[in-house]
Amino acid sequence: MASGPQLDSTAPDFTLPGGVLSGETFDRADYRLSAARGRSVVLAFYPGDNTSVCTKQLCSYSSGMEAFEGLDADVWGISPQGVDSHESFARAFGLRMPLLADEGREIAKAYGVSAPGIGVRRAVFLIGPDGVLRWKHVSLLGATFQSLDTLTNRLSGIKDA
Repeated sequence: MASGPQLDSTAPDFTLPGGVLSGETFDRADYRLSAARGRSVVLAFYPGDNTSVCTKQLCSYSSGMEAFEGLDADVWGISPQGVDSHESFARAFGLRMPLLADEGREIAKAYGVSAPGIGVRRAVFLIGPDGVLRWKHVSLLGATFQSLDTLTNRLSGIKDA
């Protein structure tokens, strides 16, 4: 199993199709990690749209968007479903972060979170404004997720560094 990027190394760049719910509109776009330089990025890999733990995780992060904004951080959800699936998931739960489609799981592989059988492990990568990986957590089972408080605490450490 690939271990993915090491801490304090530059995070693998990528471009993925995705979209974000903005009011009543689902704005589709391509998301490129290197284009987010200057802000921290939380990459939240999750196994699937409309599954119970993923829904709780993304709803928690979505409800905490102001906390992330206050730390100059963007949150991107990444899973193997297509953009149409992401749109219906975002609309169903009012999710406010971009959801990216990694249908070939190439990005999951680059980050070492592609897993046989389950597809993608639940994982979070915190990338600093300089594009360097500052913190990561990869779940083995994926029944739990990193809390909003954990992530905002880690992010404030990056911002203050």
